[in-house]
Parts: sequence; C-alpha cells; structure tokens
Amino acid sequence: MEWLTAFFSDLQTSSPALWYGFTITLKVLIISTIGGVFIGTILALMRLSSIRIFNIVAKGYVNLFRSIPLLLVLMWFYFAVPFFYTAITGKYLTIDTALVSSIVAFMLFEAAYFSEIVRAGIQSIPRGQSAAAYALGMTYGQSMRLIILPQAFRKMTPLLLQQTIILFQDSTMVYAIGLLDFFRTNYVRGDLMSLLTQYILFAGLVYFTISVLATYIVKKLQRRLTV
Repeated sequence: MEWLTAFFSDLQTSSPALWYGFTITLKVLIISTIGGVFIGTILALMRLSSIRIFNIVAKGYVNLFRSIPLLLVLMWFYFAVPFFYTAITGKYLTIDTALVSSIVAFMLFEAAYFSEIVRAGIQSIPRGQSAAAYALGMTYGQSMRLIILPQAFRKMTPLLLQQTIILFQDSTMVYAIGLLDFFRTNYVRGDLMSLLTQYILFAGLVYFTISVLATYIVKKLQRRLTV
C-alpha cells in the first residue's frame, strides 16, 4: 500500500496544477460548445434555406468535417491559426497557440454535428407554426427567432447536451498539440514512473464520473422536456 500512500501524497501536492488543468478543459469545453451551437445554428438555417448556394455550402461543410478525424483537425488548426493570424494582422500570436487552436478546431468541428441536431429540431416543428407566424405578418427571421427556434431548442436540448458530453471526452485529444489540460496535467505530474499509471487511472476516473453524472442529468432533463 506504499504506492497508494505516495500517490495521495503527491496528489495533494499537485492539486493546484490539476485544478489549473481542469479549468483549461472547462474553458475549451464551454467556449467550443457555445461557438459550435451558434455556428451550427447558422449552418442548419443554410441547409434549410431555399437559396441553393447556401444549401450546397452548408452541406459541403458538414460532410467535410464529419469525414475527417478530430485529431487531424486539431493538428491542422494548430499550424493554421498562427499562420492566418499573422497573415491578417501582421503580428505574431502572443497568447497560448495551443489553447486558441484547440478552441477554434473544436468549435468548427462540433458545429458540423450541432448543425444536424438543430436542423432536425427545426424540421420537427409542424409547418403550421410557420404559416401562423406569416399570417400574423411576421417575416421569416421573426418567425424563426420568436416561434420556431425556441420550440426547436426545447426539443433538442438533451441532444445538444449529449453532444457536449462527447466533446468533453474528446477534449483529451489536445495532448497531441501540447495543451496542458486536465488529462495532460495528470500525465506530466506523475514525476515517479511508478505513479504514472495511477495518474492516468485517476484522470480516467474523473472523466468517467463527470460523464456518467452528466448523462444522468441529460436523461432526467429529456423526460422532463418530453411533451
């Protein structure tokens, strides 16, 4: 049991670094989710648009990102973000390149999946709702903003949250570009080789616990929102 005592002792010492890594994971998760849902909603509206070019562009975007491994997308943006930032502004990216690249990559990648959820949510609303909005003199934008999207988001909230849980799990991939998130903090803080396995298991336990609790909450919310 000496290894267990040593592990908890080192864990207590490492708690500030672990908490810092966890805040980085949350930052990537929250910003990527908000940005992904926003972009995904725009893509969904483009997919449903009667303007053919919008439909083609949105469909191409979704098919592209759903056909590429996430790890490859992370690597692409790790090199692309600093390049385009310098090309546009004429300045070097002074903030954490890995963090910014991860957020941009996850945001654009998840937008493809969020867009399909939003599109399905919009299509689940009866057409009579739109007809009633037009009969009241509303424009397309007003009917979407005030009538259709609020009802659609109510229906698709559980699915959006479920995709966010998947994003939380996938966030461990940022280790490939050197971002010091919760998983990587666990990995590098295992100073003793004998404790390395315990740190990885500890990180897995944390991810498992959070994912299980979040999934339980989503299921409860789904039953609550079901009409």
